[in-house]
Amino acid sequence: MNVNVVESKLDLEKVFEIRRSVFVTEQKVPLEEEIDEFDTSDSVIHLLGMHNDLPVAASRIRFVDDYAKLERIAVLNEFRGMNFGAEMVISMEAVILNHDCKQAVLNAQTYAEDFYKKLGYTTVSDTFMDAGIPHVTMNKTL
Repeated sequence: MNVNVVESKLDLEKVFEIRRSVFVTEQKVPLEEEIDEFDTSDSVIHLLGMHNDLPVAASRIRFVDDYAKLERIAVLNEFRGMNFGAEMVISMEAVILNHDCKQAVLNAQTYAEDFYKKLGYTTVSDTFMDAGIPHVTMNKTL
């Protein structure tokens, strides 16, 4: 999979379509919660993962205070189990480091907590609900 920073409206629409498929259609997150005010912020970086010319994964990075927040990490259902999620996180970390930031934070759905632990993230919160889905906050020093 090739992961690139989104620089066009067309690629941003591909990002939103992946997120709608994963979060809105599969996980039943309301669209108004999934697409939010941060999506058009100048301080947000969107990434798009392509495999064989097909958009298959998406994410966004939001810089907050002295850390970067990994958000909206999504891989289309038919492309899961191919290590694309890990590739996306690694690509996000590279972008974060290129912005001279060394702290990464994410809110993981609890079913994915072990996935992020394997990538070096540590759980730093109790379980909380977000969009009706249990989450934990995790962080990593890059």
